[in-house]
Amino acid sequence: MADESNTGPISAVAETNAEAKPPTGKKQRSPRRQKTAAEPVRTAAKPAAKTRKYSEPEKSEKLKLIETQVAEGKGTLKDAIRSAGISEQTYYQWKRAAKSADEGGKKPLPAGDELADLVQLEEENQRLRKILAEKLRAENAELRKRLGLD
Repeated sequence: MADESNTGPISAVAETNAEAKPPTGKKQRSPRRQKTAAEPVRTAAKPAAKTRKYSEPEKSEKLKLIETQVAEGKGTLKDAIRSAGISEQTYYQWKRAAKSADEGGKKPLPAGDELADLVQLEEENQRLRKILAEKLRAENAELRKRLGLD
């Protein structure tokens, strides 16, 4: 058997490896570039789309076009909006604005004859409310008598 305490050849190998690699110092870095004033960030994304202002007739025309396409079943609402060349958000904003504009003009002020009719209807409404209240009170009193609550 071999002598286990014999470390001669192994130590010789270790010494030759140590001699083969001379100690090296740290690598020299190149000096850092100095920061300049805020450089614009360049991205590879496509540029933002140009905003376009549409006139009111153009808006209503596009809304009608979209509604007719959807009503005729030519495609979905999203497809119709895309074919009109506007975004979905723009479509809903225009639709809401058009709806509020339509509601604002629907209630005309009552004329002289209509005002007189309105006053007469309000008086009749008050009279009918009083009659109903009297009937309910009488019915309530009768129910209390039957139940013996009085």
